[in-house]
Amino acid sequence: MNKKHSQFVAFLIFKLLGIIVVLILFSILGFIIINGVRVINWEFLSKFPGEGMTTGGIFPAIVGTLYLTIGSLLFAFPLGVMSALYTQEYAGKGWIVKTIRMMTNNLASVPSIVFGLFGMSLFVNKLNFGDSLLAGSLTLGLLALPVIIRTTEEALKAVPDTYRAASLALGATKLQTISKVVLPAAMPNIITGLILSIGRVSGETAPILFTVAAYFLPHLPSGVFDQAMALPYHLYVLATSGTDIEASRPMAYGTALVLILIVLTMNLLATFIRRKLEKKRSK
Repeated sequence: MNKKHSQFVAFLIFKLLGIIVVLILFSILGFIIINGVRVINWEFLSKFPGEGMTTGGIFPAIVGTLYLTIGSLLFAFPLGVMSALYTQEYAGKGWIVKTIRMMTNNLASVPSIVFGLFGMSLFVNKLNFGDSLLAGSLTLGLLALPVIIRTTEEALKAVPDTYRAASLALGATKLQTISKVVLPAAMPNIITGLILSIGRVSGETAPILFTVAAYFLPHLPSGVFDQAMALPYHLYVLATSGTDIEASRPMAYGTALVLILIVLTMNLLATFIRRKLEKKRSK
């Protein structure tokens, strides 16, 4: 077999694998949409659950999920960007930086339940935050931190060194170069890390199970030290521990569909911001 035939076969295999992955994805989404769209209405989105989670809606779980996602990113995004700036722009290439990057890569592969147990030990028990939005947000923030750090480092690496050299040659300080030249050029790619983080933290169950999630609350959280309902944990309860699992199964499909739509909306918003930044940079 010559090189042309070998290349054709290789591309054909990759194409078939890609089609299979897309078909699996659309089959899963189609199944959830078909079963979930039947129960989605204004009452489902705006009411509290009732009668053992078999009637009512998921409004408090939606609010809790938004609180946790926003709270975790408010903690993780600036810390992750600053950490990446230190390792990429200031720390050089010594063994300390190599150790930090190795540990960051290891943290990115740690199961989420480990973060949940750590959050329970530190934030809930040691710092006495209790089961609260604050403890849950900080735990999810730690979960998202490695992804943000690594994607930010790659974004900073992609900025040409000529940008830095030109800025320094014009008399700018290193801090001015980073804040006025490097960060604006890297920001569209940094937003990619934010998008990936949104997708991860908004769908996690294990970390919030130990730090914030409540089975049912008759009211919305009024402060950062209150418990909250959340869509991932609510879906878990409906599917495994409800008072009448068969009766609540349609609500479970509806909850899954709403969670997907929320993640999709957040990702689209972040993508829109990224494209605006790219257009602004290209002008």
